[in-house]
Amino acid sequence: MNVLRSLGLPISSARRVYAAFFLYALALGGLYPRMAEIQENMGVAEGALGLGLIGAAFGTLISLTFGGPLIERLGHRKVLLFGLPLVATFYALASLASQPIALFLCLLPAGVCIGAIEQVVNLEADRVEHALGHRIMNRSHAFWSLGFACAGLLGGLAAEWGLSPQSHLALMVLVVCVATFLALGQFEPARHRPQMTDGLSPNLAKRFAWPTPFILVLVVATLAPMMMEGAGIDWSAIYMRDMFNSSPFICGLAVAAGASTQAITRFFADQFVEKFDPIKVSRCMILVLALGVCLVTWGQVFWVALLGFGLMGVGTSVIFPLAMSAAAQRTDRSAAVNVAALAQTSFVIFLLGPPLLGWVAEVWHIRASFGVSLPLIALSFWAAKALKN
Repeated sequence: MNVLRSLGLPISSARRVYAAFFLYALALGGLYPRMAEIQENMGVAEGALGLGLIGAAFGTLISLTFGGPLIERLGHRKVLLFGLPLVATFYALASLASQPIALFLCLLPAGVCIGAIEQVVNLEADRVEHALGHRIMNRSHAFWSLGFACAGLLGGLAAEWGLSPQSHLALMVLVVCVATFLALGQFEPARHRPQMTDGLSPNLAKRFAWPTPFILVLVVATLAPMMMEGAGIDWSAIYMRDMFNSSPFICGLAVAAGASTQAITRFFADQFVEKFDPIKVSRCMILVLALGVCLVTWGQVFWVALLGFGLMGVGTSVIFPLAMSAAAQRTDRSAAVNVAALAQTSFVIFLLGPPLLGWVAEVWHIRASFGVSLPLIALSFWAAKALKN
């Protein structure tokens, strides 16, 4: 963290975690604001594009299920130092794809890296949170959202300046490599929680981390927020182009809108969760999510849709971080196993669900891709009872 030292800021384990979350999102966020252009270059409909995007979900599931031994051997530091540049590289290669199968094959190894990074950053956040004695999980995820918002804005600006998606994403590889070296070159993993005797549980290293009934309820709680967060990422740029014939900059702004409001909400959420009941906070956020989805589904002017994407960012802000904290704090199994069990299901919903919504857009309408989530939002509202921790 030489950059922080040069700025006169104290170096802390929390700041290292924040930097890891920010760079994680920056590495994978560059593709999505250019998705409308990439679809046009490929000349395919939403359903075929969605099949290509599923590659990241499959890679993530493979990594979350079988990557434990490799993560254990490499350690958290090497996973971040090598994984972050690799994610940016594979996403840059994905922009060159001319067919959905090529897109799938480029995103598959990116998903493998994403699954490993996802486990590492959340375990690091939980361990640091435990050591500090106060919540940092929501704020950590705020930096993820901030990184994604920056990626969205950079994508919009690159389009406005006439940079092709391929040139833009190639430059992002360089940015991520340099930033990772500067911010995480001195990264040291946090100490394990007291109940954990090794890095990743042997059960996690050997097999799928089966969710317990409690973890399944957490999965239901995250179902709609994760799906709509992913839908906003995958389809907001295409939505703005198809519905309002928006410029590439406005398409990129739609991606950034949800991530920006999500970042702001997450940054301040921990103090509200500590002050108020987590269940009440999460249910309020789910209601905001429902309002945002309604505005996107039925909005007739572009600024209403942008407002809807912004409200969706607010509504999806706290559910997953709260669920990760609730899973990590369970004492029935190690924190690593419970985190993996939740991540293997919820995070794959985040990646797998939105591409499948491409078929909904192709068969019915792209507005329906968002509207179909309303029954799931009601289900998540009920399951939020499990988020008390």
